[in-house]
Amino acid sequence: MKITKIGFAAVTAATIGALVVSGCSKDKDDSSSKSTTSAKAATTSASATKDYSTLLIKASDIESPGDTFTMQTPTTNPGGHPGVAALFSNQGDTREIGDSILILPDEASATKALEAASDALSTSVTGGTPESATVGDGGTVVQGTSPDGSKAVTVLIFTQGKAFVTLEFDSAPGDVVPLEGVTDVGTRQAEAIKKGLS
Repeated sequence: MKITKIGFAAVTAATIGALVVSGCSKDKDDSSSKSTTSAKAATTSASATKDYSTLLIKASDIESPGDTFTMQTPTTNPGGHPGVAALFSNQGDTREIGDSILILPDEASATKALEAASDALSTSVTGGTPESATVGDGGTVVQGTSPDGSKAVTVLIFTQGKAFVTLEFDSAPGDVVPLEGVTDVGTRQAEAIKKGLS
């Protein structure tokens, strides 16, 4: 299964950063700091066992003229992080959409993951300039090619509450997915998360 690299690299950095910050204290023997860190660890452990697959869009939510998409079996808690990831592909296997939803402890952590992902966009998409997108909070989209030039790539990242989402659209060189289609899929995904986490 294809799993989008940007989202997981970003959330790992953000999660590690959040744990370091929450574990820091002026007094190393501060018991309240230790209990807070333990409580966060327990919460993360509980979240990691939850099945978030119901937050994913359905293949029928992807409207693309001439294409019918199917979803492979989702991966729960990808990379050991609470959340879910899935790969959608069209009938000719010429277009793929990698969808990853990572659930962070709170909205601030999701925003940190988004910021880290924004900084990492150039490692997976070349030749494009990140632009704002009207999807979720902090929506950012970039279109270009993979670093090796073998495919057209569009990446949309955003947060929805405490969820950080990465949508990666891959297709043949020169067959760039229209931005309207990217925005539509992203909006449907944001709505599904909003409904599922409420």
